[in-house]
Amino acid sequence: MVDTLTPDERSKRMSLVRGKDTKPEMVVRKLVYSLGYRYRLHYGKLPGKPDIVFPGRRKVIFVHGCFWHGHTCRQGMNAPKSNESYWIDKREGNRKRDLWVRRRLRSIGWEVLVIWECNCRNVAKVKKDVEIFLDGTHSKRI
Repeated sequence: MVDTLTPDERSKRMSLVRGKDTKPEMVVRKLVYSLGYRYRLHYGKLPGKPDIVFPGRRKVIFVHGCFWHGHTCRQGMNAPKSNESYWIDKREGNRKRDLWVRRRLRSIGWEVLVIWECNCRNVAKVKKDVEIFLDGTHSKRI
């Protein structure tokens, strides 16, 4: 399928995609704050600049977009119709980088929680998972 937008129009549209302060990230941040936890954002001194960082607990939370990070849900499996090879490579690169970042953080003593965009629809479950992660003693992946 041919892209219906010109290269300039596509560039403008893609520039609107945010990497920080996304809707799912804001849902998680609001939830964490309401539970009484305080945190740092996008802490550049750690690998991968985690979305939410709890320095005193040595724990981090990543809030991943299903499409961008290739989740196994319906949205994550939805492949673009144009420029397929670029997007396959891009998303695979994101997955490999995410894996490397999680391993690196764990190797230096940080615990990691990944919350997927699709899970943010069930705030009660995310709340429970965050509470277990922050009050527990083991890493958890959602």
